[in-house]
Amino acid sequence: MDKILAIIPARSGSKSVKHKNIRLMNGKPMIAYSIEHALQSQYINRIIVSTDSQEYAEIARQFGAETPFIRPEIYATDTALDIDVFRHALSFLEETENYIPDIIVQLRPTYPIRNIEDLDKMISIILQDRSIDSVRSMAPASEVAHKMWYQNEDGTVRPILTDIPEAYNMPRQSLPRILYQNANVDVIRTEVITKENSMSGKKIVGYEMKDNFDIDTEEEFQRAEEYQKILKGNNRFVFDIDGVIAIKREDLDYAQALPNQKMIDIINRLFDMGNEIILFTARGYVTGIDWYPITKKQMDDWGVKYHQLHMGKPNADYYVDDKNLTLDFLYREFGTK
Repeated sequence: MDKILAIIPARSGSKSVKHKNIRLMNGKPMIAYSIEHALQSQYINRIIVSTDSQEYAEIARQFGAETPFIRPEIYATDTALDIDVFRHALSFLEETENYIPDIIVQLRPTYPIRNIEDLDKMISIILQDRSIDSVRSMAPASEVAHKMWYQNEDGTVRPILTDIPEAYNMPRQSLPRILYQNANVDVIRTEVITKENSMSGKKIVGYEMKDNFDIDTEEEFQRAEEYQKILKGNNRFVFDIDGVIAIKREDLDYAQALPNQKMIDIINRLFDMGNEIILFTARGYVTGIDWYPITKKQMDDWGVKYHQLHMGKPNADYYVDDKNLTLDFLYREFGTK
């Protein structure tokens, strides 16, 4: 059986979000999530946290990781490189235990949200092909790299990418799709680190992921915490119908309203996660017309999963209407891409 070691690098210094690696997120230290991800993997058979802090080490052990050493201060600075941190860990394990893993999985503790299926698929890719040096998680780039520039000292600029002549003058739809490494998961052959002094090697396979929850700012911390809370279920969501579930009609002829299928899919996902879904509408508030029968039929015909339908506005944990920022959050985090 292959020896597959997960290494979770967790130094104690953090300037953007203080002590973010052990900060509580929904009642649990953030580092605990990466340890749990490794424990849930069908391939990983050893988990080590590399930290410079005795406090962090104690927390890591409480959640099931080993801490056979305290990382030397020289490898715990802002400028310390991953390769130095990993070479130190591997050298220590070989010298003290004669333990040499076949595969290393880097799980950064700043990623409290991972799909375990993604993690195991990445490991299986490198196990099935000995020619692969590493597998790195990727995400679609939001900016078009072909339209980016370097600036020279004299103020002139030159394109970053030159594989397509004058790509910066082309519509973005005509340009190649670009991915960036999102640092969620790295799977590397040990010998690439120890013999080639590299964290990636020469043959690198990219594995595309939908989600990207790297915590580097307070805003990102809050976003991830909210996402986790929703995933756990037991929240009450109240959705306005017109402008959210149904495409808004300015003429108020609701019988002719069309469904917003993208939002319906999100609502159904939230329902399946165990959240309570309540729909409300102000239809008929001004005219006095009873729109309940038509509205209920529309919801049923459109396949909307819900618990209650109100011709008014009930109490809730979340209100989602066409003027609420939560709408953007749901499209970004739960919409299919």
